[in-house]
Amino acid sequence: MDKVALHGLRARGHHGVFAHEREEGQTFVVDVEMSVDTRPAAAGDDLARTVHYGVVAEEVVAIVQGEPVDLIETLAERIATQILKHPAVEEVTVVVHKPDAPITVPFDDVTITVTRRRSA
Repeated sequence: MDKVALHGLRARGHHGVFAHEREEGQTFVVDVEMSVDTRPAAAGDDLARTVHYGVVAEEVVAIVQGEPVDLIETLAERIATQILKHPAVEEVTVVVHKPDAPITVPFDDVTITVTRRRSA
């Protein structure tokens, strides 16, 4: 499988277990790597035979900006589920970064990584 990837998609969301996270919101960063057989698209130079990464980017941002959830695990699962609706995508890995997580010690980032495959 070939890989189509989006790195560093940024959106403001209101996810988290604490009231201030839900009220104030924060920036989330999402990376997506999609497994796609790009040969049919390349052979015909046809966008319809691959995944439109611009559409995927808009969908990811809409999910992050959408209905709040407590856990970034839930957010990652929602993103993966949406991406697998694209027929060309066989597998997707989603990394959700929460760089402003409410942690009391110095840190660079908090992430969750999920990999989901199309059901047979």
